[in-house]
Order: sequence, then C-alpha cells, then structure tokens
Amino acid sequence: MLQTGLIHPSNPGCFYYLPVALRSMEKLVRLIDEEMHAIGGQKVDMPALCSADLWKKSGRWELMGKEMFRLLDRHNAEYCLGPTHEEAVTELFASQTTISYKKLPLLLYQVTRKFRDEQKPKFGLLRGREFYMKDMYSFDINEEAALHTYHSVCQSYGRIFDRLGLKWVQVQAATGNIGGTLSHEFQLPADIGEDQLLVCGNCGFSANIETMEPGQTECSQCQKNTLTESKGIEVGHTFYLGTKYSQAFKALFVNASNVPAVAEMGCFGLGVTRILAASIEVMSSEDAIRWPGLIAPYQVCVLPPKKGSKANEATLVAEELAQSLGNSLPNLRGEVVLDDRVQMTIGKRLKDATILGYPYVVVVGQKALEDLPSFEVICQQSGETMFLSKEGLVDLLSKVETI
Repeated sequence: MLQTGLIHPSNPGCFYYLPVALRSMEKLVRLIDEEMHAIGGQKVDMPALCSADLWKKSGRWELMGKEMFRLLDRHNAEYCLGPTHEEAVTELFASQTTISYKKLPLLLYQVTRKFRDEQKPKFGLLRGREFYMKDMYSFDINEEAALHTYHSVCQSYGRIFDRLGLKWVQVQAATGNIGGTLSHEFQLPADIGEDQLLVCGNCGFSANIETMEPGQTECSQCQKNTLTESKGIEVGHTFYLGTKYSQAFKALFVNASNVPAVAEMGCFGLGVTRILAASIEVMSSEDAIRWPGLIAPYQVCVLPPKKGSKANEATLVAEELAQSLGNSLPNLRGEVVLDDRVQMTIGKRLKDATILGYPYVVVVGQKALEDLPSFEVICQQSGETMFLSKEGLVDLLSKVETI
C-alpha cells in the first residue's frame, strides 16, 4: 500500500489516506451502509472527544489503562479520544426519557475515526493508533429479542464478507474489557494474522484459542479430536452486552405494562481500514495488488498506444472508448481511468496497471484500427486475456457489479 501510493506514513500508527485508497474505503462504507440499513440500522455521528465522567460511570476509565488517549482541557476537565462508544450511546439513549417498547429494537451505528494508544503499531493499517471503525449499538426489550438482533447483525457481517468475495470464519471469542456474556470475532484466515484460531474439521466449530483450554484438541460441539490450529486477521467483533451499560446509565424504556424497564444491549464492530488492508493482504501477490472487485478504486483502465508508435492513430479511439464506457454503462460512471501517459510504452503502463490491480485493463493498439476493430482485454482477477469487439467489451463490462 505504501509502494503504490495508497497510503503515506504520518506519526507512528497514523497514515494519510491518499485518493485511490480513499475511493476504495468510501465504497466499502457504502457497502456497509447498505447492509446496516437492510437490518434497520440508523446512522449517527458521536463526538470523538468523550468526557471521563461517562467512562468512570461504567467503571472503564481505569480498566482501559494505557491504551486510551487521555487529555485535560483548559478547565482541567478530563477527556479521552473515543476508542469505542458504548458509554456515549447509552447516555444518548438514556436521555430520551419516554421511549416506548414499540420503538425497539433500536440500532444506531456510525463510521468514524477511533483512537487507541497501541504500544507497538505494526502491519500498516492492521494495527494503528488512529483508524476507521463501524460501530453499531442495539437496544432491545428483553434477552430473547436482543439475541435475535445479535444473530441478525452477525448474518449481515457474513453478507458483507461474501459480497467482497473474502474467505471468512466466525469464531467464539472472549469479551475482554467491553464485557457481556456472548462474543464472536470475524476472522480472515491469513499466515500473518496475529490471532491463533482452533477450527473443527468435522462440524465447523471455530474459536479464538484464548477461549479454550491449553492444548485442547477435542471439539466442544461434536466431541471429536478434530481441532486444528490456524491464524487469522480479526476484522469484526460482536458482543451481547445484556444490561452492563444500560443499568449503569439507567437506559430505560416503557414496556407493554407501561412500566419503565432496562434495555438489553449489544455492540458490533467492523474495522473499516482493517478490512481494506486485510483484503489486500489475503488477495494480493508479492508484486501486484488485488482488490475485492466491489471496492476496487476503479474498475477499468484504458491504455492508449505510445506517442509516435505505429498505432498512434488509435489514441483517439482509446479516448473515445474510455468516455463512451463511462457514459453508456451506468455501473461504470466514474469507474474508467484513461492512462494518458503516452510518452511511456504500453508495457510500462501495463505493468503499473497490474500492480495497482484494476480489475479490467483494456489495451488499445493496432487491432483497434482494423476493419473489424478489437481490443485486448485483461481480466486481472482470473489472469485471462481476451480480444473483444467493442460490443463484446460493453457486454462484458455491463455485468460488473459496482457500489
């Protein structure tokens, strides 16, 4: 990501997101928005600057330790830069004094920068001190309803990873300093992953090794000695919280008997920048980036011939092709790049296009000037090369899914 100009380092664990990476991240956020809205999520935006009073009320001000960025304002009031927002959202809910049970479940989420004072930031965007996260918080009338919401959100996470074409696994996880009684992580299997996982080859049960007994090989679900160890990159985490926060903040609703009752809660995180970096990690080769097709920054790169070459007259054909693809195919509006660095050879520009991972590269050369013009089309994901007429090219690209 550094070599291809997607990101640029700032302070330790912090990065500039450059235009191409930002395009991809914005697409990922649109995909997340689609799936969150589909299950009834409503988007909000909460302050990054959080009062220490909130965190002391939940008991987490001390519990969070050195991972939390803390500061004093000019009046010596204590604040932190929010690493997560359970306290803030529960206070928000509690401030609405007459919420009826008919209005629940309530699912509030945001996509914002989060801050954690990591001791050793590493792996680029995978473990940083400032990062983007989608965090959702749910409020329900009872445990049964809250668990229904919990499983609904877990299913939506699975759909997100499926739509990205990523291999993923949902594993039993520890609740850590967030708390609650039920937790799962969403992991992308990867050799550089920091998490040790145990996966059952018989029934599919999966768990983070920290939730299991040391040396355990017997699966707790099917009672067979089929647990094998692997590594993963955590990209999502879900928690059933019960009343841990709602009790502390008096987050109440009016139930069917017209009596105030404490809401049952869940919280659900997706690491937006982590998904971006982890998907590149698991899909790319040593010398070329490969994107999940849906969030590739641009779908098509058109390469005109080198200036002064035999096929120089095809330059105009390439320019018209790039423009017409974007205009005639609604799914490709704003998705076609024309590499107009015509002082460079097609070979050099093709190498750049391969490294940057455009899903489709269209080379416009001598064949575009023939009586039956054709274009060389390279599908980066499959490695397949085809020669297509303009009609064939339009037909192929009309099927590309974009967001």
